[in-house]
Amino acid sequence: MDANVHGDDPELERHFKGHKADVTSVAFSPSGQQIATGATDSTVMVWNVNPQVRALRLVGHKGPVYSVAVAQSGNLVASGSHDQTVRLWVPTSKGESKVIKAHNGSVRSVAFSHSGSTLVTASDDKSVKLWDLPQHRFLHSFKGHTNWVRSACSSPDDRTIASGSDDKTVRLWNADDQSCIHAFQDNAGGVNSVAFHPDGSCVAAGCADATIKIWDLRTRKLLQHYQVHEGAVNSIAFHPSGNYLLSASSDTTVKILDLHDGHLFYTLHGHQGAVNATAFSAFGDHFASAGADRQVLLWRTNFDASATSNNAPETKRESTSAPRATASTTTAPSTTAKARASSRDAAAHPRQQQPSSVTDRDSLEQPRASEPRVRHSQHGGPRQQQNDHDNHGSRNHHDNHNHNDHHNHNSHSHTQPFEHNPPHHTSAQPSSAMLERLIGQLDMLTQTVAIMESR
Repeated sequence: MDANVHGDDPELERHFKGHKADVTSVAFSPSGQQIATGATDSTVMVWNVNPQVRALRLVGHKGPVYSVAVAQSGNLVASGSHDQTVRLWVPTSKGESKVIKAHNGSVRSVAFSHSGSTLVTASDDKSVKLWDLPQHRFLHSFKGHTNWVRSACSSPDDRTIASGSDDKTVRLWNADDQSCIHAFQDNAGGVNSVAFHPDGSCVAAGCADATIKIWDLRTRKLLQHYQVHEGAVNSIAFHPSGNYLLSASSDTTVKILDLHDGHLFYTLHGHQGAVNATAFSAFGDHFASAGADRQVLLWRTNFDASATSNNAPETKRESTSAPRATASTTTAPSTTAKARASSRDAAAHPRQQQPSSVTDRDSLEQPRASEPRVRHSQHGGPRQQQNDHDNHGSRNHHDNHNHNDHHNHNSHSHTQPFEHNPPHHTSAQPSSAMLERLIGQLDMLTQTVAIMESR
């Protein structure tokens, strides 16, 4: 298959550096022009894609920040912290926030509902809670997990809440009556991240055992299973089209899965440590990753032909059908596959931008221009069973509440190559030149038949 059937390769556009410890969470504003991040340095930062606009540093939490989210309106940022509070920030230079004493344990996850009227939170106190935003009022509590709850979010219609826990389950909750609709228990490790497919037909989970699972919500059966990482999967995110899934792992990589064909599509090497968070922009034309190296990387998607850059807000995308079921899809990269990499290498040059400044005048490190290379390699088809990798990742590295600077990485190192992993096909696809030749031959045959009939 031509590597450019889906479009071009992902392109690294910018580095954001300003956090003083591991970056744990990332979220785009609805416009895609701002990126909010949280870190174990107890701060929230709001970065602007426009390098001429200053970044905001929001200070107030008394412990590591584990999760951030941006409301649909774009004028409210939520953050959850080890200090057991949720803060609702107005992202201005004043840094004003409303404090909610949300849980009796660290707040691991915050997520706005799609209507923007409620906020879902998850905590080490084993509970999930729903909050009314206009009044900042507690609404409901969802209890049933038996260990820390690391992730929770609302379905596209806001009628269902999904949560993932260290008890190795993904639970579905009725948002109205707080009942547990179903619990998916076929996980070998804790669940670090959950996400609904854009059409609401399935739910995905990134797990500490290095696997990614997707379940059909109608049949409640396992739809797809991926073993593509060599460490814990810390964060997952669906592309708005529903065709792709991003995953961030403790193995230092970000991977992109093609859900329609059920195979590993890209592997990105840009971070110098565990990758803790990843997110797509609302239009899918960009995605971001953040990690233990204190970096936030902004990438241009490119590979999805339907993703258009700098679209006006009124541009609407159609969501495709849910991922197709595959027979135990465990496409794992192997050393032999990498050794068979094609000699075709193309440079994907990031745009060289100046780093953003911050309002409290803390200087940001100057990143070097990175030049990730694309390496095209063939892997087994999506239904080909391969041996699972050993699970080198355990639990998220930021479980350690001692958030001193114990990650000493070279912040100026160049971004490593990333790989494109197209599916293996047994038969070659006809090229456009071949099709043109066939059409020409058919035309000549038609003319010959017409001449013979006229005689």
